[in-house]
Amino acid sequence: MKTVSMSLAALGVAALVLALPAAARAQDDDDDHDRARDLYERGEIEGLADIMAIVRAKAPGEIVAVDLIRAEGKWIYRFQVVAADGRRRIVDVDAGAGGVLGGEGDHR
Repeated sequence: MKTVSMSLAALGVAALVLALPAAARAQDDDDDHDRARDLYERGEIEGLADIMAIVRAKAPGEIVAVDLIRAEGKWIYRFQVVAADGRRRIVDVDAGAGGVLGGEGDHR
């Protein structure tokens, strides 16, 4: 079971890195990936797969982007979600605690 969890965690970290904007990846791709992996391994952030389930429950639709940012002393996953009707939402989730912090309203 632990192997499955670690595999899912590695997949989640890889998805996070791939979702970062191209300019940021080109600038410090190795640093971003290493930072996310280290934070996860130290238990400072939850795995991306677990957090994505929370986001999908809060804002159904397609997750089109995710960033891991530092704000107000916490690590935050920032998701962009496009609903079936085309509205775009920003959903911020505390990467450590897994709670939805809020985000922007709907956009077309």
